[in-house]
Amino acid sequence: MSRIAARFKSLAAEGRGALIPYLEAFDPDRETSLALLKAMPAAGADLIEVGVPFSDPSADGPVIQLAARRGLKAGSTLAGVLGMVSAFREDDTETPIILMGYLNPIEAYGYERFCADAAKAGVDGLIIVDLPPEEADVIEPHTEANGLDIIRLVAPTTTDERLPYVLSHASGFVYYVSITGITGTRTASAEDLQKALPRLRAATSLPVAIGFGIRSPEQAATASSIADGAVVASALLATLAETLDENGKATAQTLPSVLGQIKDLATAVRAAGGGQKAG
Repeated sequence: MSRIAARFKSLAAEGRGALIPYLEAFDPDRETSLALLKAMPAAGADLIEVGVPFSDPSADGPVIQLAARRGLKAGSTLAGVLGMVSAFREDDTETPIILMGYLNPIEAYGYERFCADAAKAGVDGLIIVDLPPEEADVIEPHTEANGLDIIRLVAPTTTDERLPYVLSHASGFVYYVSITGITGTRTASAEDLQKALPRLRAATSLPVAIGFGIRSPEQAATASSIADGAVVASALLATLAETLDENGKATAQTLPSVLGQIKDLATAVRAAGGGQKAG
């Protein structure tokens, strides 16, 4: 059983959903980013998404765009991100790590080489935002050979006709994009989420995590209780950005501020319990 499947199974047994925080690799520098990554599980992260900085993050709003820019300025490369994951795995062999990014850097790296190196580093799953299922044959043989899950994005605009096809190419969990538009710009209501989930449950037995627009502990608690997990990204990156000095460097407040926010989110998610869990 993969780390992702094992973690969702254990959380379902506990009767609660997952908190899935996000960090942008190398934001604002490798040392700070790695320290944050290593501290996230103790703060309450159940799974962790690691963003791969990219120069044209088309799905992302201003907050993540700026974080990606800081990461690139700090020297982030795809190999460097895998190195961060390897360093994380020296101390933590259980927390699932999902890389989230875009296809271009992977294509430049080489699909087969990337998948082998990612698995060796300790990556568990990939969210490749701009890779539709129709074109996934460039990488799927290599993800399968290396035990990497491809986590698919499903949106409110995904039609009933297309949904089974998209989900037939998914593994690990399904990422429900709760809003139309870019990350971090607005939030779906609990009513919207409750209406959306039965359609997904009918089409897949995979766990469902909700992202794009979850900012507060209350929203995370709602999302994780309706689905199987809540992804929090822009809110954490905004907190990190607020702690940087005038030169964009980390300060003594950077790690405590972000980790404190994760703890508050985790407390709310744990108190909320679980909704209808995937079987």
